[in-house]
Amino acid sequence: MNLLNNYAAKLDELKQQGNLRQFTTNIQDGRNIQINQQSMLNLSSNDYLGLGSNLHLREQFFDETPNEHRIMSSSSSRLLTGNFPEYEQLENSLSDAFHGRAALLFNSGYHMNIGILPALSDSKTLILADKLVHASLIDGIRLSTAKYLRYRHNDLNHLIQLLQKYHVDESFDRIIVVTESIFSMDGDESDLSELVQIKQQFNKVMLYVDEAHAIGVRGEQGLGCAEQYDVVDEIDFLVGTFGKALASVGGYLMCHPIVREYLINAMRPLIFSTAQPPICMAWTHFIFQKALKLSTQRQHLHAISQSLQHTIQHKGFECPSTSHIVPVIIGDSQKTVEKAKQLQHAGFYIMPVRPPTVPKNSSRLRICLNTQIDQTDLDQLVEML
Repeated sequence: MNLLNNYAAKLDELKQQGNLRQFTTNIQDGRNIQINQQSMLNLSSNDYLGLGSNLHLREQFFDETPNEHRIMSSSSSRLLTGNFPEYEQLENSLSDAFHGRAALLFNSGYHMNIGILPALSDSKTLILADKLVHASLIDGIRLSTAKYLRYRHNDLNHLIQLLQKYHVDESFDRIIVVTESIFSMDGDESDLSELVQIKQQFNKVMLYVDEAHAIGVRGEQGLGCAEQYDVVDEIDFLVGTFGKALASVGGYLMCHPIVREYLINAMRPLIFSTAQPPICMAWTHFIFQKALKLSTQRQHLHAISQSLQHTIQHKGFECPSTSHIVPVIIGDSQKTVEKAKQLQHAGFYIMPVRPPTVPKNSSRLRICLNTQIDQTDLDQLVEML
């Protein structure tokens, strides 16, 4: 037990700070979630288009998928025997949608972000990352041999200053700027059009954009903010995940064919991981084709998101969001936890987000909207705030 005392003390400290995390058993039914026999409106899921909870879609998929194609394990990496036709079908569909760019699939968004940057970087690479990029990107940067610096969140003037300083430095052959299109905790977004213009001023610069929270919900076909702002072809490494709006699992990269071939030969998490089951790839392809046509649902999500943002700001809360992820920043962790419990008791399942996920003194209620929410739901929620 002596060897465990240190961990026990740290757990107790987290509990005292209101930052202790635990798993919660739940049952999900459509737009609702049931915990401890209480049914609540689920406002914490990343199922932004309601596809993951759509029973009819699952029934249709299995009706259309013969038993011989329901392969539940790839049993090896893609470089051995795991490169099933379902992988190539999905990559071809992605390529067709994203202007013919090469597509490469990964087991998860985290798996993707910890592998791409270390494979592409060396000691002559400089990475400039937005201060609030996801933990997976931070871990990928740290696993690389590149020098890295963080620019102030969405402060493109600061980014330009760093580029002007380091672009002339002969120590670096390339500079990779890393950001997200929609940020997962603040719900705000990068100015991708401006970032592309900045990139074009510096011939050493490449741009890495994570669309995890934008794929499915932005753009006419739901291809993300890159489609919305017409910069798909200008982003060197355009990545995203299937595990949120697209109701599946895994990650993808859209890039130049040379980059794709290089990663197949250099990216350790790709080379040394068993590939996803083919059934997952088939399901992702099925959902992707559906999502391309959901423009009406995307418009509804945008409308309710704007409504909630404006109302929360009018109530006097800090709310930086411009998306379907709408934080209500309270500050103190314990107060945030108490408010979340109050909302849950009233039938709204909203989770508190606390350090280290967000900076100290910025604990918040993180409201994740989806297409199954309507204005009446939001009016009732705002009353509770």
